[in-house]
Amino acid sequence: MRYLTPTVMIDSDHQSVKDYAIQTIGTAKEPIEAAVKLYLAVRDGIRYDPYSPFYLPDHYRASYVLKRGRHFCVAKASLLCALGRACGIPSRVAFATVRNHLATRQLIEFLGGSNLIVYHGFVEFYLEGKWVKATPTFNSELCRRHKVPPLAFNGREDSLFQPYNLENHQFMEYLEFYGSDSDIPVYSIMKSLEEAYGETRVRGWIKRFKETDDQSPFDFYSEDVLSE
Repeated sequence: MRYLTPTVMIDSDHQSVKDYAIQTIGTAKEPIEAAVKLYLAVRDGIRYDPYSPFYLPDHYRASYVLKRGRHFCVAKASLLCALGRACGIPSRVAFATVRNHLATRQLIEFLGGSNLIVYHGFVEFYLEGKWVKATPTFNSELCRRHKVPPLAFNGREDSLFQPYNLENHQFMEYLEFYGSDSDIPVYSIMKSLEEAYGETRVRGWIKRFKETDDQSPFDFYSEDVLSE
């Protein structure tokens, strides 16, 4: 089955990915229990960092994400998908455009004044005869800063971004779903980024990453939280 097979970027056959999967699920025997443990491990074990490199297939490779320890949504989805496959759970990546109503002043400026997140990535696990969505994007620490409860996943119901935070302010709004894939569509992601934020801006991001050996240029966790 294609959703159990390693790919170039979802390298579920990499030894570090297999070892991490085994360590994470422990004694879990049921697929749902294992999927929940994997989800929590990626949600909180890999810090969300929107200022992560994005322009090469290597940047989305699950083993690279695991080693780096921080990344943005698509790369975190790549890792969770690989961990699922390593545990024998059919897993695929899926994508959507979302509007981020709670962001930081610096991130909005970085995106050229836009609060759109194009090609937001999440995972779909095949559990108990159906595909179930899992969104491991925001770690608990970040959720506390934005006054949003950490997003739970029980393996039986879709886990998608909350529309409102604890103060009843809009948080995330889904605008368009793109469907699912067995691997990370880097070309489509790059094209969508350039269309949404401008080719010149995206090329500037890439230039900065190349100059700093792919280091994150900013600390997202010290930025000014904004709400609409």
